Amino acid sequence: MRTLLLAVILTTTAAGAGLAQPVRAPPKGLPPAEAEIWPFPPPDPKAWWEDKRPVTPETADPLGGRRLGRGERLIPVDSGVDPSTYRLWGLTPLQWQLIRGDETILEVWVRPARSVRQSVVRITLRRDGKAFVQARAGLACCEAEIARRMGFDAELPAGQAQAFAALKTNPLWAAPRAVKVSEGPDIAEGVCVDGTAYDLTLVAAGRARSIRRACDSAAIGQAADVLEPVLQAALGHDPRFDVIFPGGFDFTAARAAYKDLLAHGGALKPDPQARPQPPGVPPAPDAGP
Repeated sequence: MRTLLLAVILTTTAAGAGLAQPVRAPPKGLPPAEAEIWPFPPPDPKAWWEDKRPVTPETADPLGGRRLGRGERLIPVDSGVDPSTYRLWGLTPLQWQLIRGDETILEVWVRPARSVRQSVVRITLRRDGKAFVQARAGLACCEAEIARRMGFDAELPAGQAQAFAALKTNPLWAAPRAVKVSEGPDIAEGVCVDGTAYDLTLVAAGRARSIRRACDSAAIGQAADVLEPVLQAALGHDPRFDVIFPGGFDFTAARAAYKDLLAHGGALKPDPQARPQPPGVPPAPDAGP
Protein backbone atom coordinates (compact mmCIF):
# COMPACT_ATOMS: atom_id res chain seq x y z
CA MET A 1 0.00 0.00 0.00
CA ARG A 2 2.80 2.34 0.92
CA THR A 3 4.63 1.48 -2.29
CA LEU A 4 1.52 2.24 -4.34
CA LEU A 5 0.99 5.59 -2.56
CA LEU A 6 4.63 6.56 -3.14
CA ALA A 7 4.33 5.66 -6.81
CA VAL A 8 1.22 7.86 -7.14
CA ILE A 9 3.00 10.79 -5.47
CA LEU A 10 6.06 10.45 -7.69
CA THR A 11 3.92 10.18 -10.81
CA THR A 12 1.90 13.27 -9.85
CA THR A 13 5.05 15.26 -9.07
CA ALA A 14 6.65 14.28 -12.34
CA ALA A 15 3.53 15.23 -14.27
CA GLY A 16 3.36 18.57 -12.47
CA ALA A 17 7.00 19.22 -13.24
CA GLY A 18 6.40 18.46 -16.87
CA LEU A 19 3.54 20.92 -17.02
CA ALA A 20 5.41 23.70 -15.18
CA GLN A 21 6.71 26.48 -17.38
CA PRO A 22 10.22 27.84 -16.83
CA VAL A 23 10.29 31.32 -15.28
CA ARG A 24 11.58 33.79 -17.81
CA ALA A 25 13.94 36.60 -16.83
CA PRO A 26 12.42 40.10 -16.78
CA PRO A 27 12.74 41.96 -20.09
CA LYS A 28 15.53 44.48 -20.34
CA GLY A 29 14.46 47.99 -19.45
CA LEU A 30 11.58 46.89 -17.22
CA PRO A 31 11.12 49.40 -14.36
CA PRO A 32 12.47 48.06 -11.04
CA ALA A 33 9.01 48.16 -9.41
CA GLU A 34 7.67 45.83 -12.13
CA ALA A 35 10.79 43.64 -12.24
CA GLU A 36 10.30 42.77 -8.57
CA ILE A 37 6.89 41.20 -9.24
CA TRP A 38 7.83 39.55 -12.54
CA PRO A 39 6.29 37.44 -14.00
CA PHE A 40 2.92 39.12 -13.89
CA PRO A 41 -0.16 38.79 -16.11
CA PRO A 42 -0.37 41.29 -18.94
CA PRO A 43 -2.78 44.16 -18.25
CA ASP A 44 -6.13 44.35 -19.96
CA PRO A 45 -5.47 46.75 -22.88
CA LYS A 46 -8.83 48.51 -22.54
CA ALA A 47 -8.54 48.85 -18.75
CA TRP A 48 -5.03 50.24 -19.11
CA TRP A 49 -6.47 53.30 -20.84
CA GLU A 50 -9.63 53.64 -18.79
CA ASP A 51 -8.39 53.05 -15.24
CA LYS A 52 -8.14 56.21 -13.15
CA ARG A 53 -4.66 57.64 -12.98
CA PRO A 54 -3.09 58.29 -9.56
CA VAL A 55 -3.77 61.77 -8.22
CA THR A 56 -0.74 64.05 -8.49
CA PRO A 57 0.56 64.91 -5.00
CA GLU A 58 0.31 68.52 -3.91
CA THR A 59 4.08 68.76 -3.56
CA ALA A 60 4.61 67.66 -7.18
CA ASP A 61 2.43 70.44 -8.62
CA PRO A 62 1.63 73.08 -5.97
CA LEU A 63 -0.28 75.28 -8.43
CA GLY A 64 -1.99 72.45 -10.30
CA GLY A 65 -5.67 72.05 -11.14
CA ARG A 66 -6.29 75.69 -12.02
CA ARG A 67 -8.22 77.10 -14.93
CA LEU A 68 -7.89 80.48 -16.53
CA GLY A 69 -10.41 82.96 -15.15
CA ARG A 70 -12.05 85.80 -17.01
CA GLY A 71 -9.43 88.31 -18.10
CA GLU A 72 -6.62 86.06 -16.91
CA ARG A 73 -3.62 85.25 -19.08
CA LEU A 74 -0.55 83.09 -18.68
CA ILE A 75 2.65 85.04 -18.09
CA PRO A 76 5.13 84.86 -21.00
CA VAL A 77 8.18 82.95 -19.76
CA ASP A 78 11.45 82.73 -21.68
CA SER A 79 13.73 80.80 -19.35
CA GLY A 80 15.58 79.09 -22.18
CA VAL A 81 13.88 75.79 -21.32
CA ASP A 82 11.13 74.50 -23.61
CA PRO A 83 7.96 72.97 -22.12
CA SER A 84 8.92 69.59 -23.61
CA THR A 85 12.26 69.71 -21.78
CA TYR A 86 10.54 70.46 -18.48
CA ARG A 87 8.38 67.38 -18.99
CA LEU A 88 11.46 65.22 -19.59
CA TRP A 89 12.66 66.33 -16.16
CA GLY A 90 9.29 65.56 -14.56
CA LEU A 91 8.37 69.18 -13.89
CA THR A 92 5.31 71.18 -14.87
CA PRO A 93 6.55 73.72 -17.44
CA LEU A 94 6.88 77.26 -16.14
CA GLN A 95 5.03 78.38 -19.25
CA TRP A 96 1.91 76.57 -17.97
CA GLN A 97 1.92 77.91 -14.43
CA LEU A 98 -0.96 80.16 -13.44
CA ILE A 99 0.26 82.71 -10.89
CA ARG A 100 -2.23 84.60 -8.71
CA GLY A 101 -1.90 87.28 -6.08
CA ASP A 102 1.53 87.40 -4.47
CA GLU A 103 2.48 83.87 -5.52
CA THR A 104 6.01 83.37 -6.77
CA ILE A 105 8.19 80.78 -8.46
CA LEU A 106 11.98 80.89 -8.18
CA GLU A 107 13.93 78.45 -10.33
CA VAL A 108 17.65 77.78 -10.73
CA TRP A 109 19.35 75.49 -13.25
CA VAL A 110 22.94 74.42 -12.50
CA ARG A 111 24.95 73.48 -15.59
CA PRO A 112 28.67 72.62 -15.18
CA ALA A 113 30.73 73.35 -18.30
CA ARG A 114 32.67 70.08 -18.17
CA SER A 115 29.87 67.70 -17.24
CA VAL A 116 26.54 66.55 -18.65
CA ARG A 117 25.17 66.25 -15.13
CA GLN A 118 22.64 69.03 -14.65
CA SER A 119 20.32 69.91 -11.80
CA VAL A 120 17.36 72.20 -11.26
CA VAL A 121 15.73 73.53 -8.11
CA ARG A 122 12.31 75.20 -8.06
CA ILE A 123 10.77 77.05 -5.13
CA THR A 124 7.02 77.71 -5.29
CA LEU A 125 5.35 80.15 -2.92
CA ARG A 126 1.61 79.76 -2.75
CA ARG A 127 -0.71 82.48 -1.49
CA ASP A 128 -1.95 80.32 1.38
CA GLY A 129 1.50 80.76 2.94
CA LYS A 130 2.89 77.35 1.98
CA ALA A 131 6.27 76.97 0.28
CA PHE A 132 7.42 73.97 -1.77
CA VAL A 133 10.75 72.81 -3.16
CA GLN A 134 11.22 70.57 -6.18
CA ALA A 135 14.62 69.36 -7.32
CA ARG A 136 15.87 67.17 -10.15
CA ALA A 137 19.30 65.95 -11.19
CA GLY A 138 20.40 63.77 -14.07
CA LEU A 139 22.59 63.29 -17.12
CA ALA A 140 21.31 65.54 -19.90
CA CYS A 141 23.15 64.14 -22.87
CA CYS A 142 23.28 61.56 -25.56
CA GLU A 143 19.93 59.81 -25.00
CA ALA A 144 16.30 60.54 -25.79
CA GLU A 145 15.63 60.91 -22.08
CA ILE A 146 17.30 62.33 -18.99
CA ALA A 147 19.55 59.45 -17.95
CA ARG A 148 19.86 58.39 -14.31
CA ARG A 149 17.37 61.04 -13.33
CA MET A 150 16.39 61.50 -9.70
CA GLY A 151 14.26 64.04 -7.96
CA PHE A 152 11.99 64.88 -5.07
CA ASP A 153 9.10 67.16 -4.20
CA ALA A 154 8.64 68.45 -0.66
CA GLU A 155 6.89 71.09 1.37
CA LEU A 156 9.23 73.48 3.16
CA PRO A 157 8.86 74.15 6.89
CA ALA A 158 6.50 76.92 7.94
CA GLY A 159 8.05 80.37 7.98
CA GLN A 160 10.42 79.93 5.04
CA ALA A 161 8.03 81.47 2.54
CA GLN A 162 8.67 84.99 3.83
CA ALA A 163 12.41 84.77 3.26
CA PHE A 164 11.91 83.63 -0.33
CA ALA A 165 9.19 86.23 -0.97
CA ALA A 166 11.73 88.95 -0.13
CA LEU A 167 13.86 87.79 -3.07
CA LYS A 168 11.27 89.17 -5.50
CA THR A 169 12.61 92.69 -4.87
CA ASN A 170 16.27 91.74 -5.25
CA PRO A 171 18.09 94.13 -7.66
CA LEU A 172 19.21 91.11 -9.70
CA TRP A 173 15.87 90.98 -11.54
CA ALA A 174 16.47 94.49 -12.93
CA ALA A 175 19.93 93.52 -14.22
CA PRO A 176 20.62 92.45 -17.83
CA ARG A 177 19.79 88.86 -18.72
CA ALA A 178 23.41 88.08 -19.60
CA VAL A 179 26.55 90.11 -18.91
CA LYS A 180 30.21 90.39 -19.73
CA VAL A 181 32.78 91.21 -17.06
CA SER A 182 34.72 94.39 -17.79
CA GLU A 183 37.62 95.03 -15.40
CA GLY A 184 38.50 98.38 -16.94
CA PRO A 185 39.07 100.16 -20.27
CA ASP A 186 42.61 98.82 -20.66
CA ILE A 187 41.90 95.20 -19.74
CA ALA A 188 40.65 92.71 -22.29
CA GLU A 189 37.49 90.78 -21.52
CA GLY A 190 38.02 87.19 -20.47
CA VAL A 191 36.77 84.17 -22.41
CA CYS A 192 34.76 81.57 -20.54
CA VAL A 193 36.02 78.01 -21.03
CA ASP A 194 35.25 76.40 -17.68
CA GLY A 195 33.12 76.81 -14.59
CA THR A 196 29.41 76.52 -13.96
CA ALA A 197 26.47 78.32 -15.50
CA TYR A 198 23.47 79.31 -13.41
CA ASP A 199 20.14 80.13 -15.03
CA LEU A 200 17.74 81.87 -12.66
CA THR A 201 14.08 82.62 -13.34
CA LEU A 202 11.53 84.58 -11.34
CA VAL A 203 7.83 84.24 -12.16
CA ALA A 204 5.49 86.53 -10.24
CA ALA A 205 2.15 88.20 -10.90
CA GLY A 206 2.43 90.07 -14.19
CA ARG A 207 6.06 89.36 -14.99
CA ALA A 208 8.79 86.82 -15.57
CA ARG A 209 12.50 87.52 -15.56
CA SER A 210 15.38 85.20 -16.46
CA ILE A 211 19.04 85.80 -15.62
CA ARG A 212 22.10 83.83 -16.73
CA ARG A 213 25.39 84.06 -14.88
CA ALA A 214 28.24 81.80 -15.93
CA CYS A 215 31.89 81.02 -15.28
CA ASP A 216 33.20 84.30 -13.87
CA SER A 217 33.01 84.55 -10.08
CA ALA A 218 32.22 88.27 -10.18
CA ALA A 219 29.21 87.71 -12.43
CA ILE A 220 27.97 84.85 -10.28
CA GLY A 221 28.52 86.97 -7.19
CA GLN A 222 25.88 89.44 -8.39
CA ALA A 223 23.32 86.61 -8.19
CA ALA A 224 24.64 85.04 -4.99
CA ASP A 225 21.91 86.41 -2.71
CA VAL A 226 19.31 84.56 -4.79
CA LEU A 227 21.32 81.48 -5.69
CA GLU A 228 22.38 80.54 -2.19
CA PRO A 229 19.00 80.30 -0.40
CA VAL A 230 17.25 78.64 -3.35
CA LEU A 231 19.89 75.94 -3.79
CA GLN A 232 20.38 75.42 -0.04
CA ALA A 233 16.66 74.66 0.28
CA ALA A 234 17.18 71.54 -1.85
CA LEU A 235 19.73 69.97 0.49
CA GLY A 236 18.81 67.42 3.14
CA HIS A 237 15.88 65.86 1.28
CA ASP A 238 17.62 63.11 -0.72
CA PRO A 239 21.24 61.92 -0.34
CA ARG A 240 21.46 61.29 -4.08
CA PHE A 241 21.06 65.02 -4.63
CA ASP A 242 23.28 66.04 -1.73
CA VAL A 243 26.20 63.92 -2.94
CA ILE A 244 26.46 66.04 -6.10
CA PHE A 245 27.28 69.08 -3.97
CA PRO A 246 29.43 67.76 -1.09
CA GLY A 247 30.38 71.26 0.01
CA GLY A 248 26.86 72.62 -0.11
CA PHE A 249 26.30 76.00 -1.70
CA ASP A 250 28.53 78.74 -0.39
CA PHE A 251 28.89 81.81 -2.61
CA THR A 252 31.03 83.85 -0.21
CA ALA A 253 33.98 83.93 -2.61
CA ALA A 254 31.74 84.93 -5.51
CA ARG A 255 30.26 87.78 -3.48
CA ALA A 256 33.75 89.01 -2.64
CA ALA A 257 34.81 88.85 -6.30
CA TYR A 258 31.82 90.96 -7.34
CA LYS A 259 32.50 93.58 -4.66
CA ASP A 260 36.18 93.66 -5.61
CA LEU A 261 35.29 94.15 -9.27
CA LEU A 262 33.15 97.19 -8.48
CA ALA A 263 35.69 98.58 -6.03
CA HIS A 264 38.42 98.62 -8.69
CA GLY A 265 36.35 100.33 -11.38
CA GLY A 266 35.08 97.23 -13.13
CA ALA A 267 31.51 96.54 -14.17
CA LEU A 268 29.14 93.93 -15.54
CA LYS A 269 28.20 95.09 -19.03
CA PRO A 270 25.08 93.84 -20.85
CA ASP A 271 25.82 91.14 -23.40
CA PRO A 272 24.60 92.55 -26.74
CA GLN A 273 23.78 89.05 -27.97
CA ALA A 274 21.44 88.24 -25.07
CA ARG A 275 17.74 87.79 -25.77
CA PRO A 276 15.39 90.48 -24.47
CA GLN A 277 13.19 89.76 -21.47
CA PRO A 278 9.56 88.75 -22.23
CA PRO A 279 6.90 91.47 -21.89
CA GLY A 280 4.99 91.93 -18.67
CA VAL A 281 1.33 91.07 -18.31
CA PRO A 282 -1.07 93.20 -16.22
CA PRO A 283 -2.25 91.11 -13.25
CA ALA A 284 -5.83 89.89 -13.69
CA PRO A 285 -8.56 90.24 -11.04
CA ASP A 286 -8.68 87.56 -8.38
CA ALA A 287 -9.82 84.36 -10.10
CA GLY A 288 -10.32 82.01 -7.18
CA PRO A 289 -7.98 79.48 -5.58
